[in-house]
Amino acid sequence: MRNFVQDGDMLTVTAPYDVASGAGCLVGTALFGVAAYTAASSGTVEIKTSGVFDITALSTDTAAVGAKLYWDNTNKRLTTTASGNLLVGYATAAKASGDTTARIRLQLGA
Repeated sequence: MRNFVQDGDMLTVTAPYDVASGAGCLVGTALFGVAAYTAASSGTVEIKTSGVFDITALSTDTAAVGAKLYWDNTNKRLTTTASGNLLVGYATAAKASGDTTARIRLQLGA
């Protein structure tokens, strides 16, 4: 088909803030992915928009497998708190209080 552009699971975007390799990155209000490499704010970065990742999370949260996980863009981490945050996927491993990362399957528009 002549109108196909790309698969879309890896996108080149402008970094909205300084982002480290492997960190979550929210572009605009709804495009979320994991940075493939470190980039400075306003620089170019590739983000992976699908897959399973270990991403920084609120340490006091707990989550069972299948729990919804949200992106807290103010603190640049995952949380189980829906209010004011973007749903970005589901936990694929249990997260205990004290854990500083959560294992997530990205699912935008989840």
